[in-house]
Amino acid sequence: MIEALYNNPFLQMALLAGFAASITNGIIGSYVVVKRIVFIGGSIAHSVLGGMGLFLWLSRTYDIAWLHPMQGAFCAAILSALLIGWIHLKYKEREDTVIAALWSTGMAIGVIFISLTPGYNVELMNFLFGNILWISQSDILYLLGLDALVLGITLIFHKKFLAICFDEQQAALQGLKVHALYLLLLCLVAISVVLLIQTVGAILVIAMLTIPAALGSSLTHSLTRMMGIAIVLSCLFTLVGTIASYQLNWPPGATIALIAAMFYLLSFMRARSPA
Repeated sequence: MIEALYNNPFLQMALLAGFAASITNGIIGSYVVVKRIVFIGGSIAHSVLGGMGLFLWLSRTYDIAWLHPMQGAFCAAILSALLIGWIHLKYKEREDTVIAALWSTGMAIGVIFISLTPGYNVELMNFLFGNILWISQSDILYLLGLDALVLGITLIFHKKFLAICFDEQQAALQGLKVHALYLLLLCLVAISVVLLIQTVGAILVIAMLTIPAALGSSLTHSLTRMMGIAIVLSCLFTLVGTIASYQLNWPPGATIALIAAMFYLLSFMRARSPA
């Protein structure tokens, strides 16, 4: 396996992509866990199928070479995040109702456009279930660019995000623009979802977005330390999952998510066991 890591460029690219996604995953996943908006990530991850299907259909039908399904995923993720936030803030609807509607609508639109798209759509299966071994150099640059964007925004707004995550009313009394910050945080969740789609796929995003952060929350009460632990754990799950998938010939994305789930289950059982 060590020889394969040195000599196999696909594995090297896969690990680099996983580590790049882990940075954003650990940071934004910590906000998601603390704010208790886990299922928003799941809704965004499934609604992006609509954007991917639409962009693939446009690319194939009208021969638009520069269009890529991941561009559609990014647009659909941001749109879904803003819709969830706007409807919740404007009409005071329960977020779980909005989440369910966007979840099903996005997937329905995606299925329709995929069925209308001529040719084979194997790449969409990789986006749905993850195939980190398909990562290219341009994908790495794309991931690093999104990483830089998320890190920059987080450094600027971290204290304000911290305030709205723990006490929105107090944050509003302090003069913070709570609604705008909430929408911005949801947009960062959307970007994280797009990053993770490249590694574990849309269906398994919620596992990698929340499990490392949830494990980190059980080890510290500091949000900053929680983020650091989540990043390290996410990198560890990526490394162990990639090695295991290579040895067992399993799908990489699913294996990474399974490794994370196993660690979380062991941690949960240990916490529940009597002293």
